[in-house]
Amino acid sequence: MGSSAPRLRRRLDSGSIEVRHRPADCAVRACRSSSAPESFGSGIVGKLEGKTALVTGSGRNIGRATVLKLAREGAHVVINARTNLAEAEAVAREARDLGVKALPLIADLGKKAEVEAMATRALSEFGRIDILINNAAIRPHKPFMELTQDDWEAVRGVVLDGALYLTRAIIEQMVANKYGRILFFTGEGAFVGGVGRAHVSAAKMGLVGFARGLASEFAPHNIRVNVVSPGSIDTTRANPEWYQGRLPSAVGIPLGRQGTADEIAAACLFLVSDDAGFITGQTIHVNGGSAYY
Repeated sequence: MGSSAPRLRRRLDSGSIEVRHRPADCAVRACRSSSAPESFGSGIVGKLEGKTALVTGSGRNIGRATVLKLAREGAHVVINARTNLAEAEAVAREARDLGVKALPLIADLGKKAEVEAMATRALSEFGRIDILINNAAIRPHKPFMELTQDDWEAVRGVVLDGALYLTRAIIEQMVANKYGRILFFTGEGAFVGGVGRAHVSAAKMGLVGFARGLASEFAPHNIRVNVVSPGSIDTTRANPEWYQGRLPSAVGIPLGRQGTADEIAAACLFLVSDDAGFITGQTIHVNGGSAYY
């Protein structure tokens, strides 16, 4: 600040406090960096302006909520569904209404060729992927003694292999760009166990170890890797053995209710934003206090 700026000096005991009037341009910069919430498109720069995010399993529920949360902060988005193109296109339209670009893509995460084709198309369309959120999963229940090799490979293929193949296809350009944010999804059942869920828990816990390894290896390249572990969330599910929507009771959840998809999306936004700049290799539990780790 130049010496000509007006000053007000007040003496207090042996010290002094000096208050300087800021030039107009400084005041403008301070206003623009305000944390007051503003929707993207209002002239205020979003937290993710200019970034591109790919979210798997994002045609509905938590994936959809996460896509829209990132889009509201200025991120262009790639929406992935396994087979339902209409769902993916509907989410893409919602994202475009927020002022960002959106690309709906169909890919089965359990099939390596489809995973790699999706990554190639997304990179061709946007030139880069800055944020990768591996949300897609299947969670069928089956007693362990009835489990077949096909059952195990189906779960492992989507939950663990698909996440590994997609991350491998995306991370090289993150290294080249010296920027990347990667999230994986596990779940409370992976930590506390459950009857008929041993195979799902094994695959989900594999993601925790995978994330920690990546976090260590790629931290020097400005790539942060974390895991989100939702508790009981009010969503619909494809597997008939799971409850659908809201639980009849919130017993066991100290906060007295299920979580919402938007609350999980908010955790994702935090982790991929600069607000979480010193967090990597961690698992963030969003469970209403139903379990402590």
